[in-house]
Amino acid sequence: MPVKFQHKAIPSALFGQVYRPVADVLVKHKTEDIWFSVQMVVDTGADYAIMPRSYARLLGIDLAIDCIRHTTYGVGGSETVFLFRGLVVRLGKWERQIPLGFLERDDSLRCLDGRSSSRRSR
Repeated sequence: MPVKFQHKAIPSALFGQVYRPVADVLVKHKTEDIWFSVQMVVDTGADYAIMPRSYARLLGIDLAIDCIRHTTYGVGGSETVFLFRGLVVRLGKWERQIPLGFLERDDSLRCLDGRSSSRRSR
């Protein structure tokens, strides 16, 4: 079943703006039945989704206890990632438990396997 995503203009220091595929994703709090709506950039080649560090607290995830500290390397250099293996997400009717990495910094996009307006729902 093919899945289609809208493309959104996102500012780029190099190109002015680029159009990236985005998805409205519901992410579940670790221990409570609370869901947050987050708009994430879709990266179909990623091994795991990523979010800024500040989302961990919102989702009830303790980086020191619940995550594995990992260093990832890419074109831009290296980054410390706190890998959480059990985030429950919904994308339309699709619901799965996925791995999620929280970056050590807060100035990043949210990428799905991230961009935000987070809203709570039960």
